[in-house]
Amino acid sequence: MKFFVSFLLMALLSAAACMFFPWWSIAVVCFSVSVFIPQKNWMAFCTGFLSLLILWTGLSYWISDQNNHILAHRVSLLILKKDNPVALILLTGFIGGIVGGLSALTGRLLRAAIQK
Repeated sequence: MKFFVSFLLMALLSAAACMFFPWWSIAVVCFSVSVFIPQKNWMAFCTGFLSLLILWTGLSYWISDQNNHILAHRVSLLILKKDNPVALILLTGFIGGIVGGLSALTGRLLRAAIQK
């Protein structure tokens, strides 16, 4: 139950925060949710990772689909050195997942340190 509540809070609050604040506000959201909802270390990481992986992959696909993947084709040529917009979208989601997972783990470890 804590997993689903944390997952939804991280995804929804991160989506809302990205509309008004810089991209790194997702780290603050995942950190805060992990401080307030107790979980085990690996579960906190998985919650943050999965929630942001799904959110950023979905958002980047939606944004890319709005312009028929024209920008994704060009950027994938610059970054990945081959024309593969799907790999670029998945890489974007993976980067968001890593940021979310590590910040959630940091919030969990802060909670553990405070409780000692």
